[in-house]
Amino acid sequence: MTIRGRDREPDGTVTADGIPIAVCYGPADVRAEYLASVGSPGEFPFTRGIYPTMYRGRLWTMRQYAGFGDAEASNARYRYLLEQGQTGLSVAFDLPTQMGFDSDHPAALAEVGRVGVAIDTLADMEVLFEGIPLDRVSTSMTINATAAILLAMYVAVAERQGVPREAIDGTTQNDILKEYIARRTYIFPPKPSLRLVTDTFRFCAEQLPRWNPISVSGYHIREAGATAVQEVAFALANGLTYLQAAVDTGLAADAVAPRMSFFFASQMTVLEEVAKFRAARRLWARLVRDRYQPADPRATMLRFHTQTAGAALTAQQPDNNVVRVTLQALAAVLGGTQSLHTNARDEALALPTEESALLALRTQQIIAYESGVAATVDPLAGSYYVEHLTDEIEQRAQALISQVEAAGGVLRAIESGWIEREIAEAAYREAQAVEQGDRIVVGVNRFRSEAPARVELQRIDPGVVDRQLARLRRVREERDGAAASRALAALADAARGTDNLLPPILDAVRAYASVGEICDVLRGVFSTYRPPVVV
Repeated sequence: MTIRGRDREPDGTVTADGIPIAVCYGPADVRAEYLASVGSPGEFPFTRGIYPTMYRGRLWTMRQYAGFGDAEASNARYRYLLEQGQTGLSVAFDLPTQMGFDSDHPAALAEVGRVGVAIDTLADMEVLFEGIPLDRVSTSMTINATAAILLAMYVAVAERQGVPREAIDGTTQNDILKEYIARRTYIFPPKPSLRLVTDTFRFCAEQLPRWNPISVSGYHIREAGATAVQEVAFALANGLTYLQAAVDTGLAADAVAPRMSFFFASQMTVLEEVAKFRAARRLWARLVRDRYQPADPRATMLRFHTQTAGAALTAQQPDNNVVRVTLQALAAVLGGTQSLHTNARDEALALPTEESALLALRTQQIIAYESGVAATVDPLAGSYYVEHLTDEIEQRAQALISQVEAAGGVLRAIESGWIEREIAEAAYREAQAVEQGDRIVVGVNRFRSEAPARVELQRIDPGVVDRQLARLRRVREERDGAAASRALAALADAARGTDNLLPPILDAVRAYASVGEICDVLRGVFSTYRPPVVV
């Protein structure tokens, strides 16, 4: 019988990005200019965090991502999580809502309420936030192609609650570029999609002073198989593309950059992830400063939300996922995240049950209140290994951004399929490493168990589709049909011109036009996107 587990090679260890990992690190492995590269928290280049006291002043927002079935079921889950100490909402929408189809569309029926909440009209949104005061909770909405429509619905719900626009607090993900790269819930081609993003920027700048109009996502890029360096590089390249697009429309960088946020994954390599977050902050600060010379120091701050890695969860031995999520959440906190979602142990099998969602929230709360890691800012600063990794990730991400820009920029790299190929190759290398046993995944390729996992799974109520279709039918029957038609016609006129699309979308939403009807109008003007064949 051979006992294994201590058979580690002393040399030859590298990260997925090819960064060699030495057996030991010392002063010679880090930059000499400490103040310029690391500095103090709350000061440029924000390596150590964007606020001087970080969690000593205020903990990160505990924002559990949730939504399933219809608006009633999701509303109940939100209220439950808020009662359990969650400090912000994060809305998951179903695929038809994300893709701009109503629940009664033939392509939508099999997916209604499956991976998020079904939202067809303002009537659904009103139920979704019933009893939740929108002036006292911040809401993040993971929505991209239809972000402008769902934001308009949120504004309309706030109006009905009597909440002034200046009190509405939250974020729309609204990152359409990563959809072409990694996730594919796009509708329109890149250029009109960018117009919807910049129109949202302007609307928020003028109407919603506390709303973040975009959360630029490295998370989905990483989930598609990207490395840590690729996640940073492609997310920041996308962020620069959005910022430049806004500037090209006449908005000042000082008006846009301070309200841009980012969204990163936290994977299993704890210290590498900490270094990744620190490197991303520093690189973004330098890029924005050097290219735009903003007067507002907040313009160079990279604020980010983190989600633990769904791709790291395993269906085998699902209880192991509790440990994985804890380590990933710890990395996010040590890296200085502004908000955090912790995945549930059963998410490799189904949407989380109420019990597993609560355990995921409690994981954050234990880290916050019992571990002591929030007591001081950037506690790993000065670690020779962490500082070395921070430098390496920053330099390699900068080089990759330069490569994207030399090839014509993000849009051209998307159109050619280059970014997608780079991620696919990284994903293949990772899959090969697991398959060949070079990277150990406990319970998958080592330390397996023959005993089947006994896990109670979240089941979607089979009556969701019927209830959703009935409400949609009732809304169409009871609304002022002529007003809805006029609003949709006005939106078509605006789309053919250059006016900001948010006001006519808001008018259509108030008239109870549906997500599908609004998107059909825009499809008629903008057409739909067909991706390149990636080989």
